[in-house]
Amino acid sequence: MNKFSHLDTDGNVKMVDVTEKTPSIRRARAEGIIMLQADTINLIQNEAMPKGNVLTTAKIAGIQAAKKTWDLIPMCHQLNLSFVDLEFELNREQIMIRSIVKTREATGVEMEALTAVSTAALTIYDMCKAVDKTMTISAIKLVEKIGGKSGHAIEYRPNVGIITMSDSISAGKSEDRSGPMLLKGFTDSGCKGDHQKVLPDGSEELIPTIEAWIQDGVELIITTGGTGLSPRDLTIQMVENNFDSRLPGIEQALHAYGRGKVKTAMLSRLTAGVIKGTIVVCLPGSTGAAKDALKVLIPTIFHSFHMMKGEKH
Repeated sequence: MNKFSHLDTDGNVKMVDVTEKTPSIRRARAEGIIMLQADTINLIQNEAMPKGNVLTTAKIAGIQAAKKTWDLIPMCHQLNLSFVDLEFELNREQIMIRSIVKTREATGVEMEALTAVSTAALTIYDMCKAVDKTMTISAIKLVEKIGGKSGHAIEYRPNVGIITMSDSISAGKSEDRSGPMLLKGFTDSGCKGDHQKVLPDGSEELIPTIEAWIQDGVELIITTGGTGLSPRDLTIQMVENNFDSRLPGIEQALHAYGRGKVKTAMLSRLTAGVIKGTIVVCLPGSTGAAKDALKVLIPTIFHSFHMMKGEKH
């Protein structure tokens, strides 16, 4: 069973920290049913309820509730919603309520969609309780969630290899921290990761190692280090000369995320591309760059393997 993200190690409630998550377009749809007498439905359709227009009031209430979900549900984040809407389907003895909520944020809006439906149903109940004592609310559920980890097919887990490029680490003068961090990040996400190597900066073994790993079935190779501005930082030049195609979107996403945290990230050099069907990403050697890469790449990069298999984008 997955760990509950709203509990700390001591079992106490906590708010999930989404500070470092990348904002993206997210959407959620929810629905629910309120059962009423047929005569009540007729009154609603004819706008003959004593309290006024039921559905208009319920729609406004649902929109307001979606925007205030963070204030109603203790562990929800305060989000800038870009769109909220509700629609009502009237049948003989029930009203189907459907909501849609959109945002461009670092976390999803499923709770907002559910809150919109729930509040709209309660508002209908309040507007009709004087004439109908039989009403029941039921079947409130999330219908669709798009964006974040749920936005695309990401089930596939590639075989991952990590290459650390560093003179000092290769010579045993310093500890490799970014390489093991990257390997742990991917293996913790379910990837196979039994290929790891340390090479000195500018090593002529880099390309033969990549080619050998590709032959071994490694599908995603991450290099860390050797991307700076010194004469010995040759990783990018060596790897780019062997790309069959570039993946500029990965480069842009990594750069944008880094610049959003640290201004000096604008000086970082990195690259990404495909060599014989294997994705190769070259990162700076700092632990900060490794942490950022794990945030940006996992799980989104897994979708690329679905794409390469010809599955629906």
